[in-house]
Amino acid sequence: MNDVTAPTGSAPGRVVLLTTSHRVAPGLLSWPAWQALRTADRVLCADGAHPQLPYLREAGIAVQESSPTARDLVDACAGGRTVVVVATGEGEPALTDGLARLAGSGRVSLPDLELLPASYDLPGARLLDLVQVMDRIRAECPWSSQQTHKGLAKYAVEESYELVEAIEDGDHDELREELGDVLLQVVFHARIAEEHQETPFSIDDVAGTIVAKLIHRHPHVFGDATATTPEEVKEHWLRTKAVEKRRESVTDGVPLHQPGLALAAKLASRARTAGLEVPLPAAEGIGYELLALAARAEAEGVDPEAALRAAARAYRDAIRAVEGV
Repeated sequence: MNDVTAPTGSAPGRVVLLTTSHRVAPGLLSWPAWQALRTADRVLCADGAHPQLPYLREAGIAVQESSPTARDLVDACAGGRTVVVVATGEGEPALTDGLARLAGSGRVSLPDLELLPASYDLPGARLLDLVQVMDRIRAECPWSSQQTHKGLAKYAVEESYELVEAIEDGDHDELREELGDVLLQVVFHARIAEEHQETPFSIDDVAGTIVAKLIHRHPHVFGDATATTPEEVKEHWLRTKAVEKRRESVTDGVPLHQPGLALAAKLASRARTAGLEVPLPAAEGIGYELLALAARAEAEGVDPEAALRAAARAYRDAIRAVEGV
C-alpha cells in the first residue's frame, strides 16, 4: 500500500469507510465522524483534491494520500489499529469488493468494517444537482445555449398538460417523471434569467420569492391568525393577495390566454368569491352557451376543463371501439 506500513500484532483492528455528501458544505461533518477521525491511528484518502481534506487538516487531522488495496488495509489494521478511509465520490467499490473477496477466502482474519456516513443529504438536496446540470447544459449544449424565455414558453404549456394527464390517469410513475419535466422548465427559465443584462435573477431568487409569498399568505401557519377550515384558509389567501397586488378589479391577474372553459370558470369564480352578482352576457352563439355551462360547472364545484376532458376520453374510447381497435 504505497507508504502504509503494517504494524505487528494479531488483533484484526478496524476499518472505517467515511462517506460524505458533495451536496453539503465541506467540513460540516457529524460528531461520530469527527470522533472517528480524531481517534484513528491513520487516515487515508486516495483523492488528494478531495474537498474535505483542507478542513480536516485545518482541524489537525493528518491525512495520508494513499490508494490502499484490501490486503494493505488488513495489514495496516493488524494489532488492533483503526484506519479511517475518506471515501471518494464513487464510494471505494474496488476496496470493499476486495475486502469481500478476502472474507470469502476464509484464509484472512479481517478487521471490523464500519460504513460511517459523515454527512447526509437534506430534503431537496438533489435540486442542487439539477441546478448544476442545467448550468452546464446552458453553457455547452448548442441547442440549450440559444433558447429564450419566449422560445421555451410552448414547452411549459405542453409539460403542464402532460402533468395534468398523468394526474388524471392515476399513473404514479408517470406523475413523478412529469413533475420533473415541469421542474426543468422552472430551472431552465431561471438559468436564462441569470444572463439578463439589466435585472438578472437566479433560481435562488425564484425560490426566495415563493417562500416569502407562502409565509405571508399563511398567517395561520406562520403568524397569529387562525384558520380551521379550507374556506378560512382560502379567505386568508385572497385577502393577503389582494393587499399585495393592489388590484382594481377581481379579474386582474386572470390569464386570458388559458383554455376558454378554464378562463370562463375562473372569471365566474372570482365574481362569486367577491360576492358580485353579474348576469352572464345574453347573446346568441355556442360561445355564450359554453360560457353559461362553465359558470354553472364552477358554481357546482366542477372543473369544466377536467369534465370535458373526461367526456372527450369516453368519446375517444367509443370511436376506437367502432374502429375495432
